[in-house]
Order: sequence, then C-alpha cells, then structure tokens
Amino acid sequence: MKTLPGLVTAAALAALTPAFAQAPGKAAASSAVQKEFEGFIGKFRAALKANDPAAVAAMTRLPFQGDASVRDAAQFRAKVYAHDFTTKNRACLQRAKPVYDRDGNNDETYHITCGELIFSFTRTPTGFLFTDLGAND
Repeated sequence: MKTLPGLVTAAALAALTPAFAQAPGKAAASSAVQKEFEGFIGKFRAALKANDPAAVAAMTRLPFQGDASVRDAAQFRAKVYAHDFTTKNRACLQRAKPVYDRDGNNDETYHITCGELIFSFTRTPTGFLFTDLGAND
C-alpha cells in the first residue's frame, strides 16, 4: 500500500517531463526561421570574409545597442568593427556554430561565442540583424 503513493508521484512526474525537457530559452527554431537565418548568416559571413565593414553595418541594427554614438555605418566601423571584428573573431564567426534561443522579449535570436565575446543576431520584422555584442562571462 505504501508503494501506491510513490507510483502515483512517479507517474505524475513522468507526465510533466516533456514540459521540462524544453526549458525556456532552449526551444528549437522552426525550419522557416532556420532557413531565414542560414540565408542571413551566409551573407554576414561573406561580408566578414571580404573584411567589408560597410556590408556588416548594413546587416546591423543601428544605432548599435541603442548607442546614439554608433548610429551610422561610419561610426559602427570606427567604434565597433575596428575593435571587435578582429581577424581572429572574423575567423571564429566563419566556423562557429550559431545557437538558437529566445531572449527576454521572446524574440528569436542566434548567438555565436568567440572567445570572450558573444555576437547576437535577432529576428526583426525585416529579417535577421546583428543586434548585440556582449561579454562571455
């Protein structure tokens, strides 16, 4: 008789397992979103391979990270690209696997970690854009 409550508890937990298997922020992208991002990241990587900061800026949400001092392509090139898109980081962005996630606003994002930096790309109404650069802490 004492095993019955244990079995009931085990059955209830087993029924809840699928809800926990896909934790918040760990959802999978739909095939349409994956295809859209693959098109974007292909163009982004081509711009990096060509070392073309103007093309990268064109695929970036400006002002970058909401900073009014990085509101156009020239400012992006001087303040972000020159500092953070080093040869090493550009090579990393070429080969590293993007990771899908949803941010706090439930926006669909991909992240690529290169050493101490995380490059983030967010799906917007007009398509994916490079939207954030943060420390890998």
